[in-house]
Amino acid sequence: MDIVYLNNLRIETIIGIYDWERKIKQTVSLDLEMVTDVAKAAMSDDINDACDYKAVAKRLIDFVGNSEFFLIETLAEQVSQIILQEFKIPWLRLKVDKLDAVRGAQGVGIIIERSQS
Repeated sequence: MDIVYLNNLRIETIIGIYDWERKIKQTVSLDLEMVTDVAKAAMSDDINDACDYKAVAKRLIDFVGNSEFFLIETLAEQVSQIILQEFKIPWLRLKVDKLDAVRGAQGVGIIIERSQS
């Protein structure tokens, strides 16, 4: 199968367990790999036959930007379910990076892989 990806999709959101984190928006970065078959889109040259990464990005910007999770684990799981269910993606790998969360590190985060059940 083929992979459509989004790298370093930066979104401002409320995320974190500390009181000060609940009062400000912080930047998270999403890297997303989505398995899909690009053959039909390649033959037709029609966006309706493709995984529309712009539509995916817009949906994630809206969802993450309006969310207020305590843990990046919860954020990652919710994002993965949106991709699997709404965009009918059979498998994905998602990296959620909370930028500048730890002094001396560019970011911290998690990587998850999920598939259709």
